[in-house]
Amino acid sequence: MSKIPGILYIVATPIGNSGDITYRAVETLQAVDAVICEEYKPGSTLLKKLGITGKELVLLNEHNEAEQASVLLPRLFNGESFALISDCGTPVFSDPGAYLIQLASSSGITVTPIPGASSLMATLSLLDAKIENFVFAGFLPRDPEQRRRELTRYKGYRMPVVVMDTPYRLAALLEDVAKVFGRGQWVLVAFDLTLPGEKVYRGEVGDLVKEIGGKKGEFMLVVGR
Repeated sequence: MSKIPGILYIVATPIGNSGDITYRAVETLQAVDAVICEEYKPGSTLLKKLGITGKELVLLNEHNEAEQASVLLPRLFNGESFALISDCGTPVFSDPGAYLIQLASSSGITVTPIPGASSLMATLSLLDAKIENFVFAGFLPRDPEQRRRELTRYKGYRMPVVVMDTPYRLAALLEDVAKVFGRGQWVLVAFDLTLPGEKVYRGEVGDLVKEIGGKKGEFMLVVGR
């Protein structure tokens, strides 16, 4: 008699405040055979905070996803279940994991979400206007010239554009938005959401360039509303 295949759970974890994890997420992390994470330290730290010990951690990142997926698939067929998490927030959202999900789902393995914290949805909930549509631009190119070209393309969409980037590029990104959209363009910066230093900046990008200055932190930027 063949074994019943396991399940691949896509588990959202806190984006900053550890209290934002759901009961269902904790139960799932406790129950699975292994937790798939991008980096060992964030994964082990999360499990330690939740009091989950002895759990196998499987590292899956942009360098080894194809290899790890081919190893994990037979284990899923053999009845094991896994929880895929990212360093923070909802997995696969600008993080590894899409290939594993594609391989598992196309092979008939059940893939199910365990919803929770999302930096995107948290940021959109802060907008002071009704959202009928928006564009998620994600991470823009590192090269300033290429970045401005991308922003120019998004300018033609005439709808809110959501951008994210590394903490040290916030100032440069705001300057590029000012150059492409004009210094009077309305923007929102959700800075260090759910953390003690959380701050939401709203207003014309030219003013925010001066107000934020060289501050560094996790952020989401919304251009327009």
